[in-house]
Amino acid sequence: MAEVATELVGAVESLLGARIPVRLTAWDGSTAGPPGAPGLVLRNRRALRRLLWHPGELGLARAYVSGDIDTAPDTDLYEVLSAVGRFSDRTDVHRPGLADVLSRPGRRALRTALVTGAVGPQPAPPPEEVPKGHGRAHSRRRDREAISHHYDVGNDFYGLVLGPSMVYSCAYWTPGAKSLEAAQEAKLDLICRKLGLRPGLRLLDVGCGWGSLLLHAARHYGVSAVGVSISAEQVEYARRRVADAGLADRIEVRLQDYREIPDGPFDAISSVGMAEHVGAVQYLGYARGLYGLLTPGGRLLNHQISRRPDRPGEPYVPSPFINRYVFPDGELAPVGSTVSLLEEAGFEVRDVESLREHYALTLREWVANLEAHWQTAAQLVGRGRARVWRLYMAASAVAFEENRIGINQVLAVRTTEAGASGLPATREQWLAEARHSSDRHRSEHPADTDLGDRPSVR
Repeated sequence: MAEVATELVGAVESLLGARIPVRLTAWDGSTAGPPGAPGLVLRNRRALRRLLWHPGELGLARAYVSGDIDTAPDTDLYEVLSAVGRFSDRTDVHRPGLADVLSRPGRRALRTALVTGAVGPQPAPPPEEVPKGHGRAHSRRRDREAISHHYDVGNDFYGLVLGPSMVYSCAYWTPGAKSLEAAQEAKLDLICRKLGLRPGLRLLDVGCGWGSLLLHAARHYGVSAVGVSISAEQVEYARRRVADAGLADRIEVRLQDYREIPDGPFDAISSVGMAEHVGAVQYLGYARGLYGLLTPGGRLLNHQISRRPDRPGEPYVPSPFINRYVFPDGELAPVGSTVSLLEEAGFEVRDVESLREHYALTLREWVANLEAHWQTAAQLVGRGRARVWRLYMAASAVAFEENRIGINQVLAVRTTEAGASGLPATREQWLAEARHSSDRHRSEHPADTDLGDRPSVR
């Protein structure tokens, strides 16, 4: 038989009517594909079986997570993901169907599959693939299961990836932010300023993660705060950080669903990287619930990943890899849909800011952290799960860079009965107003803000 890589590339290109965007190296050592293209290594025949049973994203992801496929030594993962993404968008590539099996290219592909050993039983998915949750999507039980799958994998692992800030959302890369930690602090401060925080106000942080925003708001803006999460490991970690900071009298962290909060009103609400878990069916209820928890004149800062609008005639299909391995039941919506639902719930939307490029930079920093601590990370969560995180973060970075997905901060207000928003006339004014409040609090309570220079509990 001819070299495996040559046979595979020839058969696939004949079937698709286009050159593939990667250079393949097969388990027999043979290499074929466009010179200079990013390289993929097929470790064994099982890699082909995964692709044959699930052509496209899911098959590639399963093969990568299991280690059946890897990048070539001279190729980084970003190059492969970018090349494959651009190729999948091309309109001149033939999408083979059942009828193509009987065509000459189809017969050649089938013969190649037989002689290379690609035909065989479907390989079991890697064990990191999450089983379907119990009950209907976005019920409270199933949401708890989905959140636990992603977030309850060990705080030590997240500490390696996220760094000392322990912030798992898009950083804000201002000109002065020379590190991930500085960019995350700039993001936390931006949120506090948009919300107009000042001493005496009461903040609710929905999906509070490991407590970083709560601590920043209490230390630098003098607020009292409540944070809720349905991740048990996050809540335990956040409570410990609050106690160590001596702020337990001003910050409460609860293991609680956003639908169960009984004790409004709050003067401000932050929801950072949480709304992607709500789901389209529940989103209006989510928005109405937060509206009902705000006092008139109160502000909501909704920080949420968005997707591009559906193409005409092509309904939205969630990423099978993300849904099965990373964020079960997670859903992305176009930013226009989010704004419309917030308005339908009663909010006045005052400001929308895109941070798309900022998230790409943030994700690359997380990937670099993971790669720098690879052996430790693999020991903590297993090699397969570490590969899941590396693939999803790198793929997400490319998706943000190439405008396949976005990230937006939406500032909305529950106006008073008279229609007043309470915001100054310009963005510059309301950002500066909150900055002055923070500066006053820092000067009056230096003991609080000194804590901000201490490393997070690891």
